[in-house]
Amino acid sequence: MSVISSLVPARFLTLTAHLVVVITIFWSRENNVRACLPLDFTQEEYNAEDMRLVVALSVTLGLFFIEFVGFFSGVSMFNKSQSLLSIAAHCSASVCLSFYAFQKWECWTYWFIFAFCSGIPAFVEIILFIAVFGLKKKPL
Repeated sequence: MSVISSLVPARFLTLTAHLVVVITIFWSRENNVRACLPLDFTQEEYNAEDMRLVVALSVTLGLFFIEFVGFFSGVSMFNKSQSLLSIAAHCSASVCLSFYAFQKWECWTYWFIFAFCSGIPAFVEIILFIAVFGLKKKPL
């Protein structure tokens, strides 16, 4: 089995694992929202923090859509660089978000995980998508 053909299933599995963890956090976000608030919080503070987390998780789901479209369209499926970046980012995101969910980390830590583990691979995916379909370049 060549290196490229073994990267494809690994990338798909890490993308799917990260997606499952994000959906799990979305469903059970109450504990994480409470971890972001002081012990005596008002309902308005809770609603504001819950809305911030919902926005962050929704944007993450949107970036998953971009990555899955690029992956399944073949734009980056066999690109070694994008596959390695995606595997590293989504694997580390799955581990970090598991700790985020179970150990009730502060909400601001989600933004760092989001930026490095979802934002960067999606940004590179968009650049590859533009290069292939916009500039009519062959994928690397």
